Amino acid sequence: MFYVLAILLSLLLVSTALAAPSPSRLAARIERRDAARQSQPLVPVSNPSPDVVTNSTQHSVNYSFNWAGAYLDSPAVASFQLPHAWIGTYKSATTTFIVPKPSRKVTGSAAAWVGIDGTLSCGTAILQTGIDFTVNNKGHVSYAAWYEWFPAPSIDFTGFKISAGDRITLTVIATTTTSGIAEIKNHTTGKFVSKALTSVVPLCEKAAEWIVEDFQQGGSIVPFSNFGTVTFTKAHATTNSGKTVNPASANIVDIEQNGVILTHVKKNSKEVVVKYV
Repeated sequence: MFYVLAILLSLLLVSTALAAPSPSRLAARIERRDAARQSQPLVPVSNPSPDVVTNSTQHSVNYSFNWAGAYLDSPAVASFQLPHAWIGTYKSATTTFIVPKPSRKVTGSAAAWVGIDGTLSCGTAILQTGIDFTVNNKGHVSYAAWYEWFPAPSIDFTGFKISAGDRITLTVIATTTTSGIAEIKNHTTGKFVSKALTSVVPLCEKAAEWIVEDFQQGGSIVPFSNFGTVTFTKAHATTNSGKTVNPASANIVDIEQNGVILTHVKKNSKEVVVKYV
C-alpha cells in the first residue's frame, strides 16, 4: 500500500513539475503565503542516478524527488494488550540549526524541518514543524515558521521573526497517534512558539526525520532554493519506550530531479549536514 502511495505521489509531483507555470507566476506564488503551502511524504526516485555514494558507515544513499536529509525508520510492533493494534516506535524528534542565507541569484524556496512519519513505511501522515527560506525574483530573502499535520496544509506561526544566522530549535512530540505538539524556539531572539495539533489521520510513529525539502505551494512544487548548508545539530528522537536515538543509524536521502543530484548529505551520531550542490 505504501509503495503504491509513493508511486502515485511521485507521478503527481512529476506531473505538476512538468505543468509548472511561467517563472514570473512561480516567483509570485512562492512570495505569497496565502497560497496553500504543503510538505509531502518522501517521494523516491524510480530510476536514481547510477552514482554510488556511501557514508562513513557504508550505508547507501537513497534518492528522492523532494527530501534531503536523514530519517530513522522501523516497523511497528504488535500490541499484546490489543492484538489487532500496533505500537509505533518514535514519539518525538528535535534538532537545532542555524538559519541559512540562500543565494540571492537563485529564485526559489526550501524548508528545514523535523517530523514523525512520511517515509515509505508510513506515508499517510506527517507531524512536522520547520522554517521556510525563500528568494523572490528581485533577490529578496524571506523566512516563515510553520507547523503541519499532513495531509492538511501547513499553517504559519504568525509574528515569529526569523533572520539569517538565528539559532533555531525545532521539536515535534506525538502525544498520541492523533494528537501532538509542534514547537519552535529562536534562541537568538528568545522567542518561543508552540501549537497543539490533532488529526483524524493517525500517525504510525514508525519514522523520525531531519529534512530539507522542496515543498509544494498552490498545488505545484516550488523552484528549489540554493540554501547553502543546513546543519542539524543535537539531532535526536525519542521512542515510546523512553530511549533516545541519534541519527548515526539513520538512512541518508538526497534530492535528485531530472537526473541531477541537488544535495549532498552527511551524518553522524551528533548531526545531519545537508548541503546544496
